[in-house]
Amino acid sequence: MTKITIAKGDGIGPEIMDATLEIILAAGAKIETEEIEVGEKVYLSGNTSGIAPEAWDIIRRNKIFLKAPITTPQGGGYKSLNVTTRKFLGLYSNVRPCMSLHPFVSTKHPVMDIVIIRENEEDLYAGIEHQQTDEVVQCLKLISRPGCEKIVRYAFEYAKQQNRKKVTCFTKDNIMKQTDGLFHQVFNEIAQEYPEIENEHWIIDIGAAKMADTPEAFDVIVMPNLYGDVLSDVAAQITGSVGLAGSANIGEECAMFEAIHGSAPRRAGQNVANPSGLLQGAIMMLNHIGQTDVAEKVQNAWLKTLEDGIHTYDIFKEGVSQEKVGTKEFAKAVIANLGQKPRILKPVAYANNSALNLPKYKRKPAANKELVGVDVFVHWAGDDPNELATKIKTIESEAIKLSMITNRGIKVWPDGFKETFCTDHWRCRFKPVEGATISKNNIIEILTNALGENIDTIKTENLYAFDGKPAYSLGQGQ
Repeated sequence: MTKITIAKGDGIGPEIMDATLEIILAAGAKIETEEIEVGEKVYLSGNTSGIAPEAWDIIRRNKIFLKAPITTPQGGGYKSLNVTTRKFLGLYSNVRPCMSLHPFVSTKHPVMDIVIIRENEEDLYAGIEHQQTDEVVQCLKLISRPGCEKIVRYAFEYAKQQNRKKVTCFTKDNIMKQTDGLFHQVFNEIAQEYPEIENEHWIIDIGAAKMADTPEAFDVIVMPNLYGDVLSDVAAQITGSVGLAGSANIGEECAMFEAIHGSAPRRAGQNVANPSGLLQGAIMMLNHIGQTDVAEKVQNAWLKTLEDGIHTYDIFKEGVSQEKVGTKEFAKAVIANLGQKPRILKPVAYANNSALNLPKYKRKPAANKELVGVDVFVHWAGDDPNELATKIKTIESEAIKLSMITNRGIKVWPDGFKETFCTDHWRCRFKPVEGATISKNNIIEILTNALGENIDTIKTENLYAFDGKPAYSLGQGQ
């Protein structure tokens, strides 16, 4: 018996939660529920996060959280409960199955059946941004080895449990060789541990185009946060069944399961809402906790119900649907189909009652880290890189010299092109002279000299080699 936390949420939330629980309990789910209050009522009581401290305690104690949609009030500095939950509980993996239900739900892709697995905590979504000059702001893209290993391993373990045949990685490592390069490298390493599962890598732009055009070419797709955010919505949209989709947010300790749609307050209390999205979240929950036999039974009964044409108002279509039903009646129809399989839609088969094997990250032995240079970023309003180089050379030390200036990543000195457009944000790279080494005292000396010459340094980035391999980007055009 697994104890789970539930939140019935707002709008249609209570109705679809009741229907979902009725179905999975009728199917034999071995769960016990503990309810908490989250959402609009909590927000309006003066809690800007939408959840009380004691509710956090319950979620953390039970580890598994099934959440109905909530309403976040407009304005007033209210925080997104989903974002807060993901960050506080370390829910590193967002899982979004996107399956076509043709011909019962309209779509241009009748055989689409993919799962988007998105890293949930880092990448550009760390939200670390700064304005550095009058003309330039930056956002730091943070990719960590633990983050990569956890999400990639989850993708392969998910594929293994769900009897999926292939995992595809999407990155842009032809441009972002360090960050996306690490994600791709870790994908290749972990893929070797799963020889029974096919693996492949696509550059994100052509991969996204291929997915939108020919989604049947893919099975499970794993990618960093930003790409996954965009493509999970694209994938849900092109299946034609956004309102029927569930999602999971998985962490090392806790996991949250939900529908991807909102609380639809205009439909509340009318017994018309479709519980399918939350039911899909609950099925993912059952798989996560190892009750795959129940998950399989519920999913096949749900597919059979759709196939029988028993539809709620949102997907009811004359000539395709057989009967328009309400929330409670739809739940009863699914329960009546427990033990049956669809004939037209593809039935599911999951690995037998095995929870996902997700070992905690173990830190690797430290590499030999050697300081080999420094990039000093300068705010300068001129437009002639040669003039800037003359100015910067005045702050060189005996040990380290100016080797390159770039602007927006393009080398502009030496041997730059006069046609290159430059902003007021310049990267000045210093490297040691031949036979010399560089220390952090040399960097302090450079910055001190810059202060004396009235040069506005805005930040530095130390350049390192790890085990002798340079671990920093070169300027484009070299």
